[in-house]
Amino acid sequence: MSFMKVPVVDVHIDNFKEIWPSILLAVRTANFIALDTELSGLGTRKALLAQSIEDRYKAICQAARTRSVLSLGIASFKELLDKPGGTYLSQVYNITLLCMDEYIIEPQSVQFLVQHGFDFNKQYSKGIPYHKGNDKPNECRGQNMRALFLEMIQSKKPLILHNGLIDLAFLYQCFYANLPDQLMTFTADVFEMFPAGVYDTKYASEVETRFVSSYLEYAYKKCRRENTRLIDTSNSHLSVEFCNYQQAFTGYIDYRYCNLPEADEKDTEESKMGICERFSAYGWCPNGMKCSLSHNTDLIIDEDERINDKRKKKKARRKRRQHSVELSDNPTECIVVENMVPTDVPPSKLLCDNASVEPERMDTGEIVQERPLSDAQLPGTTLDEESEDHLCGGVETQGEFLSNNKKENNPEDQKCTGTKLVEKNKMEKYEGGTHRAGFDAFMTGFIMAYILMWKNDSTKMDPWLPDCHNKLYLSGKAIPLQICKSSFSKSSKAHQAKIELLWGKH
Repeated sequence: MSFMKVPVVDVHIDNFKEIWPSILLAVRTANFIALDTELSGLGTRKALLAQSIEDRYKAICQAARTRSVLSLGIASFKELLDKPGGTYLSQVYNITLLCMDEYIIEPQSVQFLVQHGFDFNKQYSKGIPYHKGNDKPNECRGQNMRALFLEMIQSKKPLILHNGLIDLAFLYQCFYANLPDQLMTFTADVFEMFPAGVYDTKYASEVETRFVSSYLEYAYKKCRRENTRLIDTSNSHLSVEFCNYQQAFTGYIDYRYCNLPEADEKDTEESKMGICERFSAYGWCPNGMKCSLSHNTDLIIDEDERINDKRKKKKARRKRRQHSVELSDNPTECIVVENMVPTDVPPSKLLCDNASVEPERMDTGEIVQERPLSDAQLPGTTLDEESEDHLCGGVETQGEFLSNNKKENNPEDQKCTGTKLVEKNKMEKYEGGTHRAGFDAFMTGFIMAYILMWKNDSTKMDPWLPDCHNKLYLSGKAIPLQICKSSFSKSSKAHQAKIELLWGKH
């Protein structure tokens, strides 16, 4: 089985000062930075999905002011210019946080996070403290989260998020300043904070790669599969390298093993139990781990690819029949049937109760490469010679279910259906801790890096991916939220004061 071993540096109050130089260097030298958050809750779901975008923003502001960020994932991606195009060095950090202001924590959020390995005892005993809202005296100095967020802004690097509006609002409220009351003011502030642009990989997965589903794990695994196919056919592909950490430093490293399925695994018990169609379409199921159907994203992609191949074969047969009819009607002319023009909207996944065909497995592979890290980047590491190995949604609705992990596209009234009802193996297979902020940030960055490579080195464009630049996905809306500053919008006073201190008066 081909796999990628992703080292995630676990950061907490006991080692924050020690790892601080490494994080700063990673941020300052990166080509782009991917972030992800774990939250204590989001409040009223209905308000978060209001028809009016201004009303949605007000609901998000209320959630950000009354809830907190429990952990922050940071993944830096630095392009290695001395390597073939599409090669990046990635450094991944999972930062455990503790908000020192009063905040609400929702039982549903606690349950979800515990099921996915979040340690609340560790959070309260080792979380890095922070205060929300506007700056307190000297709070932006020293080694703290507010200073770290200012470093990200000062680096002027592109910011990469997945389904990122909620993340942006929480980051602003928790580590920058009080959120402005008006959406136009907020977008004007963000536009100035990140001049290189903000990119939403959920939106990019629909607009650029046109995946059937666009929730994080699906888009990440789909990108890995497509990248492996490029490797197998000796085409240009994405390569990711990691730091080679010294043995004495492994106590801080949490390795995430990202496996690609092999063809001989398709007859496993889990592959026979049937796929949860709700999870397949949305990346979320109300039954969680109690669902009797499979939530295995690899099986879901297998089934989607099988259906897509079947459609392509039907389309080819129709073209051949059409071509034969045209030739028989006019045998003196040879008519070339052109390819069908793609639709203007990405493909969507339709829920049905009749998908009884056994899913197929794709045999793909990637090779992992680890890159040595200098002592200046992280204490406890050595500068070894480079290894010669090489590395390695859904239906749009007017409603969406959101939990602390920003679940996507989930109408509350839809029942979970599937093809077979069998007893589910109690040992769920999760790929390397999905829904942990650090690894989620890496998946987000990987999707962005793959799309940039797939679009033929789009990093040379200004801006990158123009169709996705400063556009955030909005559930149930045909158009994204544009991050911009217009003549009708002004930046907030708190933001103006901070930017003047950071970059000086213009």
